[in-house]
Amino acid sequence: MANILTTLIQRQISAYSSERAALWERTAPGKWSPISWGKLAEASSKVACALEILGVKEEERVAVFSHNDPKILATDFGCFANRAVTVSIYSTSSQEQVEYIVRDSGAAIIFVGTKSQYEIARKVAANVKALRQIIVYDEVEIDNDDKSSMTFSRLLKLGEAATDACRAEVEARTARAVPEDVATLLYTSGTTGEPKGAILPHSCFNAALEIHHQVLTSLSDRDTSLCFLPLSHIFEKAWTYFCLDSAIQVYVNRDPRIIQDTIKEVNPTCMCSVPRFWEKAYTAIQEKMSRMSAVGRWFCAHALKVGRKRNLHYKRLGLPVPRLLEARYRFYEKKVFSTVKKAMGVTNGNLFPTAGAPLSSAIVEFFHAMDINLVIGYGLSETTATVSCFPYVGYEIGSIGTVLPGIEVKIGDENEILVKGPTVMRGYFNKPEETAAVFTPDGWFRTGDAGRIDSSGALVLTDRLKDLFKTSNGKYIAPQAIESRLGEDKYIDQVAVIGDSRKYVTAIIVPAIEAVKEYARRKKIQYQSLEELLKNSQIMDMIGRRIEALQEGLASFEKIKKFTLLPREFSMENGELTNTLKIRRPVINRRYANEIEAMYA
Repeated sequence: MANILTTLIQRQISAYSSERAALWERTAPGKWSPISWGKLAEASSKVACALEILGVKEEERVAVFSHNDPKILATDFGCFANRAVTVSIYSTSSQEQVEYIVRDSGAAIIFVGTKSQYEIARKVAANVKALRQIIVYDEVEIDNDDKSSMTFSRLLKLGEAATDACRAEVEARTARAVPEDVATLLYTSGTTGEPKGAILPHSCFNAALEIHHQVLTSLSDRDTSLCFLPLSHIFEKAWTYFCLDSAIQVYVNRDPRIIQDTIKEVNPTCMCSVPRFWEKAYTAIQEKMSRMSAVGRWFCAHALKVGRKRNLHYKRLGLPVPRLLEARYRFYEKKVFSTVKKAMGVTNGNLFPTAGAPLSSAIVEFFHAMDINLVIGYGLSETTATVSCFPYVGYEIGSIGTVLPGIEVKIGDENEILVKGPTVMRGYFNKPEETAAVFTPDGWFRTGDAGRIDSSGALVLTDRLKDLFKTSNGKYIAPQAIESRLGEDKYIDQVAVIGDSRKYVTAIIVPAIEAVKEYARRKKIQYQSLEELLKNSQIMDMIGRRIEALQEGLASFEKIKKFTLLPREFSMENGELTNTLKIRRPVINRRYANEIEAMYA
């Protein structure tokens, strides 16, 4: 069997034409320029030849440290043509993190995006002698004393001038490609411990792509996708490869901070994302609805009630929708839902895969009521992304979907989710002990996540085993489940639940600052600073009441008894979040030790 990724571009040129758009890049606000399959093939071929000229050998590692850019995909395909191995590094990584991955992977060449990433790479190259070449995507000025770096445009010229012998060597390497070749080393972002490079051979991607073609039957070459998550994230990497293999045109968003603009410019029919995106959208809509007149709020509430009945009671179960209900739904679709979808940039939505952390059932139901098809799923870097996802019919709200065909799941000790199948990694690079620790003796991969399989056959995620903690009273707490509940609230932005070996559960909360300020204006609360506002008794009481309401149904020992409001967000830059926006609990516990201790004083 051929490697799907190695042959992808030429297959699409044969199936369509070299002129058809494969990718789109944003050249100015509201302006997008197409990159045809022919242009992508040309760039990938030049990269492949240039890498051979620069001495890249088969199975050698090539690192990519950049924000999203169409050039990353040309680099990937150029590496695959050489049977070289790509190594993804998040664009927000520190020098220490980049150096660790470059050293651990043995990368000989690193592609970087910006001037600041170039400067980090230079410092890394000074410490890691095996790193012999830096290539910069952006047109930055190379330092005068730097003889081992070049811009991407210069690399392309090098590849363009390749000899016939060089081209023949690349073609011979491509012909030797087999599914057992390693496609990429994907380093886990790690909420605890140092990153580990998951070895993903081409066979993993072959299987993942074929499985997704079987499952996602509503997608076709008429769809468009917005590449929003980092291409260094397995979810976006595998999803983008799937889109290209499906001839779905991919719009590459370079800056995640402008996603609210680009999604409205593109109006994609599909886009993979993490729950944080939908949580922010939900709170923004809730905030807007709360400012409506009483009649407006009633109208929206009634529209959502009709949408829930139509989409969750009938459509979700594959049942015919009663004519009167359908007519009422169409009325509210025109008057309410279409306006919301237009404001969000999802007017033409087909499906929106969402994974990476729990998302509140209330939020999932809310968007499904408007017929915004959030496909909740579950997967890891080590499983080439998806293990399970919502089917089109019969999905269970509160679950992470049903297990994909060809993949096996069972529940092991401590309710750990175990996975076996053709998409599971080969192991961790250079880490035999860690590899042995995550596989059972009979070959099941230990995900580190706790879950169960419900009566319908859906997989339900209960929490990350490493996140589970026990209070001093011996009660187990699943913090992510509590955090996702609180994430529904329009006044709450981020939450870290605390309580390991403590008498009761507390929380560090980052409020939605603008919503809190608006509440203060309505209540005529006077304050001199944000810190003063967040300590105001009226604000604390209001947040406390909302937390209590959101925790309805939880056992008493699970409920948050005290909380502290922070005046700034948790961030990746401060090490409080992983690159996939998961909370790093050890960092939170250290950084806010004084605030935490005060809640137990």
